[in-house]
Amino acid sequence: MIIGEIRRYLRDNNSIRVSRSLKDTAYKAIYARDALTRRNLKEPSIEEIAAEVGISKEDIVYAMDAIQNPMSLYEPIYTDGGDTLYVMDQISDKKNKEETWVEHLSLSEAMKRLGPREYEIISLRFFSGKTQMEVAEMIGISQAQVSRLEKNALKTMRAYLTA
Repeated sequence: MIIGEIRRYLRDNNSIRVSRSLKDTAYKAIYARDALTRRNLKEPSIEEIAAEVGISKEDIVYAMDAIQNPMSLYEPIYTDGGDTLYVMDQISDKKNKEETWVEHLSLSEAMKRLGPREYEIISLRFFSGKTQMEVAEMIGISQAQVSRLEKNALKTMRAYLTA
């Protein structure tokens, strides 16, 4: 009874909720992996584990991922004197890649080719998220003029970027 209460406490107070069926699938996969390793004297593949348990390999992978403990991005992986390598250092940054930086530079250069009014319209429309009507009210011109100026500005920028 005490062991049951301890298990219930650990299950209910875990940082991430994982369903019991998912945990059961993961534990079946772990037991199958151990049995196959002992039997074949080598690490089994996911396909072998899935065949042994009778569950699809996708479900096995999903269940195994679900029972992993969360890790902090600031968890040290390697320390060499004063230089510590963290988990965060091993994760790629899809948002701030070199291509994005180069595109931003090119876009900035293309915007420098615009007149002050066109520059303001493009900035308000695409960087501040304003509608053409909002831009028209802010600048004091009609929505149709904003549309024409925006179209010409984009044409100028496109010509610069494709040249």
